[in-house]
Amino acid sequence: MLTHLAHNLWLGACLPGSYAFRRALRDVAGVQWAVLRQLLRQNATSRYGRVYDFASITSVAEYQRRVPLVDYDHLRPAIEQIAAGVQGVLTSERVLLLEPTSGSSAATKLIPYTAGLQASFQRALSPWLADLLLHDPQVRRGRAYWQVTPLAQQEQRSSGGLPIGFAEDSAYLGGLQQSLSGLVLATPPGLARLASLETLRYVTLLALLRCADLSLISVWNPTFLSLLLERLAPWGEQLVRDLAQGTLSPPEPLTPALAARLGRWLRPDPQRAALVQQALKAAPSAPELHRMLWPRLRLVSCWADGYAARSAYSLARNLPQAILQPKGLIATEGFVSFPLLKQPGAALALRSHFFEFLPSCGGEARLAHQLALGASYEVVISTAGGLYRYRLYDQVEVVGHLGACPLLRFQGKNNLVADWFGEKLNEQHVRSALEALFSRYAITPSFAMLACNTSLHPPAYTLYLEAAIAPALQPSLAHALEQQLQQNIHYRYCRNLGQLGPLRIFKIHHGAQNAYLTACQRHGQRSGDIKALALHRYDGWETIFVPEGSV
Repeated sequence: MLTHLAHNLWLGACLPGSYAFRRALRDVAGVQWAVLRQLLRQNATSRYGRVYDFASITSVAEYQRRVPLVDYDHLRPAIEQIAAGVQGVLTSERVLLLEPTSGSSAATKLIPYTAGLQASFQRALSPWLADLLLHDPQVRRGRAYWQVTPLAQQEQRSSGGLPIGFAEDSAYLGGLQQSLSGLVLATPPGLARLASLETLRYVTLLALLRCADLSLISVWNPTFLSLLLERLAPWGEQLVRDLAQGTLSPPEPLTPALAARLGRWLRPDPQRAALVQQALKAAPSAPELHRMLWPRLRLVSCWADGYAARSAYSLARNLPQAILQPKGLIATEGFVSFPLLKQPGAALALRSHFFEFLPSCGGEARLAHQLALGASYEVVISTAGGLYRYRLYDQVEVVGHLGACPLLRFQGKNNLVADWFGEKLNEQHVRSALEALFSRYAITPSFAMLACNTSLHPPAYTLYLEAAIAPALQPSLAHALEQQLQQNIHYRYCRNLGQLGPLRIFKIHHGAQNAYLTACQRHGQRSGDIKALALHRYDGWETIFVPEGSV
């Protein structure tokens, strides 16, 4: 009853933002200009605003002429000043904290967060959540699991005293919605402080097993949830024991403070423990086990576009009782798009930021109301956090329109290039080549990624592959992929010079997804930033994956 009431109150809090978004669909150009005009007016007195004279800009065209396209490296000196405690650099509004992100590499970026930027995120979250809660009332009758990103166990601050990161992921919501979220979450507060991934998985699984009314799961990477569910078998007995006794026995010990905090959440539940134990013994398959454990699960939200599609639909097969909803494009820097039920792609968050789009085929930047169906663009954002004409390097395809608002599907990063010897391999090209290869040979891999192995003489690109294929097929696969890569003139030139050897295949015995996530975390990436990639710029994967033939 309390969960249903909290969800209804949450829906009520989201409805005004949802109605405002629906009204905005009729005048995308006008709404976008209003967003930009407000950004310029509010930040005219910032150092950046004075340099480019924001106060005198009277049109989108003038803004585009006067303010340059930038990326993080351009803004790094300014953000370093903010981290040192200087205010008024990129925004007139006070910077509240710096949110870390690592994107597709380990290099940490710190993104300034203001109250205005947090409100911008809320203007996208409200219509998404309202659509979800309105269209499926059963979601409102159960609890939800929203993945948290593990944080440092100790609070971190910049040299100037600014907090680094939110204390909890739910802080993105802010205000009333953050308070209401605590009443509907299946997991306890403090989960984000678990630095050990295995301990995080254990506590999360215990929380989910306690939750017979689980109705919604929202994670970033579908692989994260698949790996979590795989732990049910090896940890089953201990989880059932903890569930029955109201105890907590994670693989690694907790700090006393965390143990005490999580201990307040624990309650013995022998009846639920008996049901879980029976399901673990009786279920004939993983999908049926998950159905028995969480019969009221209605929807799973995760990345399902670009190279994450294969993992997402594998996850969907394991949770047959639920609908899979692909997430929109959400970056730490800004909220680009959000999904709506019964609509293709994801709707542009046109009330959140000012957007421009660089055509993949070249040419001048387009505005939100100028996008062509079927065309691909790189997203450029201007935000209340002080990022102006900021290149995300995220490429999207226009798959439809809702009113005049474009519906977008994420395609991948267009700046992810591996270039050890001048070969300039692009992740999008590699992804297309792998998709064509697997389609041609009717292969459904559980993991596939290309990376350069520089320990070889000469170095060579290696396809790290976990799939059920005959050894005799591997030379044909390697040759076919090599031919695809040699369509890149730079790669072909490096091969002809002998700087790179022929492509190889490293057949993985088992556990590729888990090894990949663990390795990325060791390189400094947070779990919420780790994405499935067709091409990785790191070296040394042959020491991380278990080769076929190993015990």
